[in-house]
Amino acid sequence: MPAFCDVALPVPLDRTFTYSLPHAVPTVGARVLVPFRNEKMAGMVMRVHDDPPPVEAKPVLAILDEEPLLSAQLTALAEWIAQYYIAPIGEVMRSMLPLMAEVKKQVLYRITEQGREALYEGAEQGSSRRSRRTPEEQDAEYKALNYLEHGEPVKAATLRSATGVTRELIDGMLRKKWIARETSAEQRDARRLVRYAVLIPDTRLPKLNENQQSILAELAGAGGELPVVELKRLEVPASTLATLVKRELVRIEERAADFHLSALAGMHRTGFTLNDAQQAALDTITAAVETNEFRPHLLHGVTGSGKTAVYLAAMQKALDHGKSAILLVPEIGLTPAMAAQLHHAFGSEVALLHSALTPEERSEQWHRIRKGDARVVVGTRSAVFAPVENLGLIIVDEEHDSSYKQESTPRYHARDTAVMRAKLANATVVLGSATPSLESWHNATQGRYARIEMHERVNRRPLPKVELVDMRQEFQETGQEHLFSRALIERTQATLERGEQAIILLNRRGYSFVVMCRSCGEKLQCENCSISLTYHKPVTSEDGHAQVGQRLECHYCGYKRTVPQRCPKCESEHLYYLGAGSQQGEERLQELFPGARIGRMDRDTVRGRSDMERLLMRLHSGEINLLVGTQMIAKGHDIHGVTMVGVVGCDHALGLPDFRAAERVFQLLTQVSGRAGRGDLPGTVLVQTYHTDHYAVQCAAKHDFHAFVEREMKYRRWMHYPPYAVLANLIIQSPHLEEAAGWSSTLGRWFQSTQLDGVRVLGPATAPLSRVKRIYRFHLVLKAEKRQQLARALRMALAHADAKGIPRRNLVVDVDAVSLM
Repeated sequence: MPAFCDVALPVPLDRTFTYSLPHAVPTVGARVLVPFRNEKMAGMVMRVHDDPPPVEAKPVLAILDEEPLLSAQLTALAEWIAQYYIAPIGEVMRSMLPLMAEVKKQVLYRITEQGREALYEGAEQGSSRRSRRTPEEQDAEYKALNYLEHGEPVKAATLRSATGVTRELIDGMLRKKWIARETSAEQRDARRLVRYAVLIPDTRLPKLNENQQSILAELAGAGGELPVVELKRLEVPASTLATLVKRELVRIEERAADFHLSALAGMHRTGFTLNDAQQAALDTITAAVETNEFRPHLLHGVTGSGKTAVYLAAMQKALDHGKSAILLVPEIGLTPAMAAQLHHAFGSEVALLHSALTPEERSEQWHRIRKGDARVVVGTRSAVFAPVENLGLIIVDEEHDSSYKQESTPRYHARDTAVMRAKLANATVVLGSATPSLESWHNATQGRYARIEMHERVNRRPLPKVELVDMRQEFQETGQEHLFSRALIERTQATLERGEQAIILLNRRGYSFVVMCRSCGEKLQCENCSISLTYHKPVTSEDGHAQVGQRLECHYCGYKRTVPQRCPKCESEHLYYLGAGSQQGEERLQELFPGARIGRMDRDTVRGRSDMERLLMRLHSGEINLLVGTQMIAKGHDIHGVTMVGVVGCDHALGLPDFRAAERVFQLLTQVSGRAGRGDLPGTVLVQTYHTDHYAVQCAAKHDFHAFVEREMKYRRWMHYPPYAVLANLIIQSPHLEEAAGWSSTLGRWFQSTQLDGVRVLGPATAPLSRVKRIYRFHLVLKAEKRQQLARALRMALAHADAKGIPRRNLVVDVDAVSLM
């Protein structure tokens, strides 16, 4: 029997850890519970063997799975991600297994030797050691140490309630090393269960009181059973149901909770009739699926060309051949509509995976997929890891979208990961977009991807006419700075009067995105991040009660504060609100169009999938005829009543320090324009811009993707940016400015003194966002001609950092970085 196993743990270290096997032997790919420092962690077994480590191995505490959770293909994919993105294998495994709900963790505290000394010293002297704390705080510390003196670890909540010690005092005792923090982990049942009250039939009824009779009558009227939670509306004591159970008139059953894919079910058509272009695209994809051929396909179809119908038909073909299919969408907000269409087409075969599900729901959906109960999976980027068997097809919708790039470790790109997974499974992968990323377009041009073109909208509907409104000229003619131009107001009014729907894109959240003092010029910034706070105005409900008060908020760390009456720096009362967000846009539109039925779609109004479902139902039903929102409104929504789209303030991104700025503006303008004219009536688009001559704006107005690509590719080739080079962003971060600056200088000097063939290094420099969540950030940008050269340089840099004592957790390696902020 093997004596040891290597375990991948979710920690920022590029290695596995060896543990001894005291009893049973786990299988490779199963989870085990192991001790790690002062914690107990669940990790993945990568290898079992008889090779003793150089130090004494700690024992495995428990084996959580009897069989491997990941197939050999998914394990190989995890190892590829770890190598390609230079990410710790344990953190890759954690991303692939959404099973947090199955391991229960608790934080515990125990007394240390220093704590015992402080306790005994305090008992002898009648007080704790000298401290700046008040006598009450010292007394609470003494009580806490006395409570922990027996030696057993205690939960934080228990310690606070038993001794009166506060969180701040606990943190202070940790810093003084009087107590130590531990974590405990154990397996738990993560099934979502609902308790049902079931009427026992053919039972002779004894004498009952009024409350008991009301429960029995309610159950009888509902067919003999109801969820216990629904009986609460009867407003009878909880003991009444318990009495009925004891008298054997009612029994309690626990059943698996239902999972509703989408409230939009019934709003989407099935049985599409494909046109010639759609049929040709389907035939190409189907041929690859039938022959188990791996070859990526880039499906380039204009907005409204019917790509979704091709996706559904291709997935049906995959299922007909006994295979499974995965559909990736970029935003959680798109999953309800897509899930509704898939549910219509494939019924209970559909599973949903994304981060907005509860941990219990994600675990439940994951196990359904693994057991083969669901052969069609729809979700955001993490759904690329769905444990489907016999994978035949992966579709990446809106493949250009930056949301597919994970912004925390492991920083994988779901589009490229989907291509690799398809390669490992000999499956077909389809990357679909009206505005493909330049990387995918270049791969298709070079013959690595097969390109499928769909040049026309379904039913030969025309693409919307796009008009540019020069806001410089608007200011000269009106003498004032207006959020909405005269042309936009006139077109919107005419659209509403015709009984049609309109959309206004205003790609900023909140009311105003800068608050500044007019006297001293001070900007109100987040105390955790180097960014201005966004002003949010109070939101008032229809009954006149405020739902959310006014506040200043950071959209990076979530920090909130009240709006000051005076400038914090100079005490001036003259605070000035600059810039307009979607909340201010909604308010202005209500003033301009008092009779309109206005809705808003942004992160403040759409916080979960149920919010998005309600909003989309109101749009489809016509309850909302004017929608304002951020870029969430630009992605994939198919609302046939929309005939006019207005674009406000989206060209500010052209001034950002990002080589992809022009590509992003072109994509956003093209995508939001595509929301107009998808029904029987033609659409129009008005774009307000200060950069009417910029090629990204001009090409978007003409729907000319090829002209934009030709111009942008020249710039990329000249500057050695992707797709003509590979790129990585190496971020050095620390809560201490001097430490982060010192580490970045150490790495910068090493790069300058080391010969790295084919690699160019820019920096070190302060990151554009120099401080996020109280962490100071510096970065180096690496560009190379070949990926092997880039990976070698990064691994050498990490080895040098380790030799110089720079902790791995303070270094972020972002390979194929989408954002350099």
